Amino acid sequence: MSGSGEIPPMVQNQLAQLQQLKLQLEAVSRQKMQVEALLRDAEAALNELEKLDENSVIYRTVGELMIKADKTKVKEALSEKKETYDLRLKTLERQEERVMKRYQQLQQQLQEALGAAPTTGA
Repeated sequence: MSGSGEIPPMVQNQLAQLQQLKLQLEAVSRQKMQVEALLRDAEAALNELEKLDENSVIYRTVGELMIKADKTKVKEALSEKKETYDLRLKTLERQEERVMKRYQQLQQQLQEALGAAPTTGA
């Protein structure tokens, strides 16, 4: 029965890769959630900006300060931010897909390797 509890080095390596992919997937998911929140904030701000008439006084925050700003310039800046967040979100979604696919492939390989491992029992 000696050696029956040993995990082959290749399987150990795959397990380490699987753990690494899991951590990577969690990190990408967190980043994606953060970008989604930023995107929602930018969209909400743009929606509120649209409701205001041209004579409304607008302020934007710069660090600890609130500074009077031009509605058009604020709208342009918010639109650019929204575009950037959209692109970042799409990139993260693709990255998440690739990592998930690799994770599932590796998981399948491990299941096959462990399922095909010879059992030395009587």
